[in-house]
Amino acid sequence: MKRLRSVAAVLGMLFALLLAGCTGLPTSGPIVAGAPIDQEAGAVDFSFLPDDPPPGATPQQIVAGFLAAGSGPRDDWGTARQFLAPDFRSSWQPTARATIDLPGERVYTVAGDGTVTVAITPEAAVDATGAMSVTDGGSMPLDFSLVEVEGEWRISNAPDGVVLDRARFQAVFREYSVMYFDRSWTYLVPDRRWFPATNAATHITEALIDGDPSPWLSGAVYSAFPESLELATRAVPLEGGVAQVPLSQSALAIVPETRNRMQAQLDASLQSAGIRGAQMSVDGEPVAAQAVDVRPIRVDVRPAVLTEDAFGFLSGSEIEPLPGLSAVLPGLWPESIQLGADRSTAAIRTSAGAVVRVRDDATSEIVDERTGLIDPTIDPQGFIWSVPSGEPSGLTATGPDGTVVSIANAWPGASQISSIEVSRDGTRIAALVRDGSRPALWIAGILRDDDGAPAGLGDRETVALLPGTGIDASWVDGSTIAVLAEDGDADVVISQSVGGFGEEIVAPAGPVAIAATNQLRAVRLLDGEGVLYAQKGQAWPTVAGGIRVLATQQGAPR
Repeated sequence: MKRLRSVAAVLGMLFALLLAGCTGLPTSGPIVAGAPIDQEAGAVDFSFLPDDPPPGATPQQIVAGFLAAGSGPRDDWGTARQFLAPDFRSSWQPTARATIDLPGERVYTVAGDGTVTVAITPEAAVDATGAMSVTDGGSMPLDFSLVEVEGEWRISNAPDGVVLDRARFQAVFREYSVMYFDRSWTYLVPDRRWFPATNAATHITEALIDGDPSPWLSGAVYSAFPESLELATRAVPLEGGVAQVPLSQSALAIVPETRNRMQAQLDASLQSAGIRGAQMSVDGEPVAAQAVDVRPIRVDVRPAVLTEDAFGFLSGSEIEPLPGLSAVLPGLWPESIQLGADRSTAAIRTSAGAVVRVRDDATSEIVDERTGLIDPTIDPQGFIWSVPSGEPSGLTATGPDGTVVSIANAWPGASQISSIEVSRDGTRIAALVRDGSRPALWIAGILRDDDGAPAGLGDRETVALLPGTGIDASWVDGSTIAVLAEDGDADVVISQSVGGFGEEIVAPAGPVAIAATNQLRAVRLLDGEGVLYAQKGQAWPTVAGGIRVLATQQGAPR
């Protein structure tokens, strides 16, 4: 049995005792300032305290206790190491891997030679860099060897890493963003990682300065930190809520523009842990830097819609037109619309099945007429991406000048594709595919040449396995995708973290399109009858009727 301890619980008991000894709370008198909150502590520390090995425990009990102790990272998993033989304690590496398994699914097999095998059903795994990957849910054996040490069973060999169910994993580890730049140095791009909640500033800073982007993303992003630069120490303390980042001597030779980009990456990465910012230093002396401005990826919170006779932003019962585009779009009979970030261009799929570029000067041109095209997507460079549903490898990107780039080796292994969506920063493309018999959400980094034109895709990564066929997808922000999918006789909306877990909610009946805004649990859905819904927590109130197309947005003008 594990005991959950928290600072908040202790304070609560003290407060209750104080109330019990008082006849009432004061309602008058001067305001007295309390003691300042310890800024080094960060968030309230909720931590599991696993049990030590009990005397006389059997081999199975020792292995079960060792696995349970994976929830206690204090003192470098000091409690878990007590279950290990002395010669093995320093060899075991708890941070090498974290496996998230389904609760109640562990099966123990004990052999007579002092070995125990535990069959688990993993749903995800986190590697030594903090990157999460999903698994197919099949059984996985873990082998443990045990020896007797002074009359007690202890583990002499075990797999590196810890094994936790999702609830305990999310209590021990937290999801953070390690931030990189896109290839134009315009946007910041999150690479989601999972680290122990203790010493978050150190984990994040090490990953950014001494590590690399996730392999699937690496070719799509840049880091301002030179490869020769290192952290001077393995600790990043907080002072006044600001991370103190000690760098090696080579930082002194870095030009101001690069230092300012480094500062932007550091500040944004640490903000994902609730840390106010960072101060770089060399030998204790501050390094001057001012974070560069980056382009935001927020969109207009109003839904962009097409009715029978108008296109624009829906405000109450009125539609605010977009200059140029609103005049030409209704007459092209679009089935889907995606607005470019500057709103001077839109990518549409017409009722005839063609993909068309529409400009705000009221001109348009067909960019793809292949059979079976799905809804197109447009990137910040103005390339319109299109692909036939039955030919995932036939992905193309057409530039503003009409140049067509065939994306080699796109989506290997996929037999069907139902949705593609380029991230608003232009570094990644998400796809709803069917891989054999299982539908999934995939993602890949977009490789570009020096002019920003697409040159290919990086390795694809499985973000999530879907409960049924994917219908549509839309980026919520830089690290979350809203997915509309079938689930048996119902449809669901999944808010899926790229590199994390997803949250699922039942959708209204008959949805055909989804459009995200800028936050979770606030997406819009359009059904086949033209009814527009807006998510409010777990509910789906009706916004409007008579909507032909629910458009998506790729950003907002600068």
